[in-house]
Parts: sequence; C-alpha cells; structure tokens
Amino acid sequence: MTIKLCGFRISNYHNKVRLVLLEKGIAHVEDAHVMPSQKPEFLARSPLGKVPFLEVDGQVLTESQVICDYLDDAFPEHPLYPADPLAKARVRELITYIELHLELVARRLYGAVFFGGELNQDVRAEVERDLAKGLRGFQQLVKFSPFIAGDQLTIADCSAFVNLPLISMATRSVYGKGLFETVPQVKPYLIMLGERAAFAQVSADRKVAADAAAAAKKKSS
Repeated sequence: MTIKLCGFRISNYHNKVRLVLLEKGIAHVEDAHVMPSQKPEFLARSPLGKVPFLEVDGQVLTESQVICDYLDDAFPEHPLYPADPLAKARVRELITYIELHLELVARRLYGAVFFGGELNQDVRAEVERDLAKGLRGFQQLVKFSPFIAGDQLTIADCSAFVNLPLISMATRSVYGKGLFETVPQVKPYLIMLGERAAFAQVSADRKVAADAAAAAKKKSS
C-alpha cells in the first residue's frame, strides 16, 4: 500500500493528519508543497480544491477528520481511539467542539490577524460571543488526565495541538487575551504533548515552513 499526504506544513489540518501518521508509525510519503487551488485538474483530485488530502494507492481521500478516521481503522496498531464505543464517540465529540465550535469560529479573525485585513466590528463581537459559547462546552468535555479526553492519546490531542495555539494567538491579538487564559491546564498540556517525538517534529517542521514562507513574502514585496 502506498500512502501519500498532500498539503503544506503551515496548515493546522495538514499537521493534524501528519501527527496521526507519525504517532501510528504509518509508512508514507509527503508532498508538502501542495496549495489549495480551483484549477480543474486540481479539483479532479480534491473536489473543493482544499488540502490536505490523502492518496491511497492512487485513490484520493479528502477532509482531515475522514482521513484520520480511515488511518485509525486501516492501521489498528497503536489505536488513537478508545475501544469502547461511547468513549470513542466522546473523543469525536471533543474534536467537533475544537474544530467546529472554536477553530472555525476563530478563523473569522485570521484575515485581520495574520494577513493584515480589516475586521468588521460586528464580526468581532459575533466571534467573541460564539467563542465564549464554544469555550464553555469545551471546558465541560476536556479531561487533561493527562490527555485531553482521558488517559489515552487520541486524535482529539492531535487536533488540540494544532488548533488551540492558533486560536489563542488570534484571540490575544484581537481581544487582548488568549481564549484559553481561563483554562490553566491548557498550557502545561500543550507543553507535555510537545515533548513527544511526533509532536516535536511537526512543530519544528511547521516553523521551518512558516519561516520560509515569511522570507519568500518579504523577498517578493
């Protein structure tokens, strides 16, 4: 079986899939220079023109959570979900809160924070309100014992590691404080994850990619 991950290493969702691949020890190749596109030939591979996507023996699988679930099913060694169905559903519930009710909401800030765009004051207020709701739900679900869903490393940890710092950075820039400042467990939890080999590698590779992108942008301006 030939597995190829396509995307770019600044992407939080690309890195989420990388973490799953590395933690599970799945042999794969990576094309880390694939950017989103609406060109017809690209849409033939990724229907919405998004990354990441996974090629499995020439067949393409899209959407990071679908990819992660496939990898955990197809390679049952070193599982990243609990065996118990309810516990497994709880992990998926937590991923949904992180990605749908927190990251997707905070993403409305990214244009202003990371790309110098304008932030409409109504949007600013809406995001702040919706993030407060998402945070309340997140706090009810998290365990930090020591992992986010309990005593087992899961895909929820892969999602948290790539998303929580991004959300914190964006909210600190816009509102003057990071969203998770009222959740003191988050900082030591992220430090703990960052000490794992796979997580440290993904962090280092993301920094290299981000520095290269910044240098390229500076050179072209």
